[in-house]
Amino acid sequence: MKDIEALILAIVKPLVSHPERISIEQSESERFYEFHLSMDPADVGRVIGRRGRVAQAIRNVVYSFRLQGNKRVRLVIEDGKSKNS
Repeated sequence: MKDIEALILAIVKPLVSHPERISIEQSESERFYEFHLSMDPADVGRVIGRRGRVAQAIRNVVYSFRLQGNKRVRLVIEDGKSKNS
């Protein structure tokens, strides 16, 4: 799974102003390997892009990554807002 994390970082780091604040957390469900990408709130718009086009392009690249078995890869871009606060 480190290959997928490295791929995500290689794509996202050049887009953001604060690359040191990027973090990726991995979780696994019955159907997916999920990668939760979080970053500085000021950089979220750069990664999502207008009408979500940049985010969709990143997801297309990440989703094309083939793994053994039936599980697929999913990328979740956190919006920087705190949960349940």
